[in-house]
Amino acid sequence: MKRLFVGLALPATCKNALFELDPQLPGLRWVPEEQLHLTLSFLGTVEASGEDRLRQALGEVRVPSFFLPLRGVGAFNSRSRPSVVWVGVGKGHPHLFALHRRIQDAVLSAGLQADLKPFHPHVTVGRAKNISSQALQPFVRSHAETEFGLVKVTGFELYSSVLTATGANHCLEMHQEFCSD
Repeated sequence: MKRLFVGLALPATCKNALFELDPQLPGLRWVPEEQLHLTLSFLGTVEASGEDRLRQALGEVRVPSFFLPLRGVGAFNSRSRPSVVWVGVGKGHPHLFALHRRIQDAVLSAGLQADLKPFHPHVTVGRAKNISSQALQPFVRSHAETEFGLVKVTGFELYSSVLTATGANHCLEMHQEFCSD
């Protein structure tokens, strides 16, 4: 059994720019550069037979390639106690939402439980613990409109995730090109 999710890999230049953004604030743990990605669907723990069906279903996913901007910094639960610092994707892209929908369909066709939470595409760059929103706000405000580059999306990845005391470690399980243009 593996803990799985589907995501978009980021080019090294974007990962580096996001990693270098670390404001070094107490109570904010920055995500390691090699772990940066955009989650499309979190699946949780999946048995080997389910993973095989999922790989097959994901192999059928097709959308045209597209460019996705990495833009702006925000935080979840920013008014109370921030939990996650993220980089957004601007207004996203219609193909991103189509890709998400097709991946969710593939998950369901593989007989697995789809992530039913509303899709708010973002790249998690930091995890907050015991940091006030007042301490975080100057950093978020100063990067609210910052551009971090364009990602050409031509495929997606299936990752496994192992939880450790220092956070999750992600391992690439499958890369799927989906270019249909």
